[in-house]
Amino acid sequence: MTALTPPEGLLVPPGHGRTVRTPAQHVTFKVTGTHSRAASSFEVVVPPGFDVGAHVHARSEELFYVLEGELDVLAFEPLVRTPDNWQRWRSGSGSTVVRATPGTVIVVPPGCPHAFANPTGAPAKMFFQASPPPDHERYFDELLRILDAGGPPDVAAIAELRSRYDIEQLTPLRHG
Repeated sequence: MTALTPPEGLLVPPGHGRTVRTPAQHVTFKVTGTHSRAASSFEVVVPPGFDVGAHVHARSEELFYVLEGELDVLAFEPLVRTPDNWQRWRSGSGSTVVRATPGTVIVVPPGCPHAFANPTGAPAKMFFQASPPPDHERYFDELLRILDAGGPPDVAAIAELRSRYDIEQLTPLRHG
């Protein structure tokens, strides 16, 4: 009889992991679908002026943990989904956008509109998990290829990419 070798865990030291750099943000892959059946995990640097835009996922669940800086965050269904400015949205229960500071955790279930933006003059950093893996990993990789093509971003290609990866964009992504 042969003894089974127990599986090994994964240790990712500070500053390690594959980093995808776009004009809008830096995403470092910390845990991928290769190592976890539960979630992909990333460290994300959000530059001043970046706004991911309100969006919703039908299947994905996300968790955000603010490590450094401040982010304006939305995680609720608004009374009205206006297509321009999610920062003014309000829920039926009275929820509004909040300023998330270090230590803030945001959990977003499937079907819940959400957004984050960095309205400050300094970069923010957050830990981000998306479940199930590896959709967000593939999305970031493919988005980088589109953005690296040169010239203005191909809006149609980005819209098609989002639809393939369970991202319904409700308000525009903005950066700079």
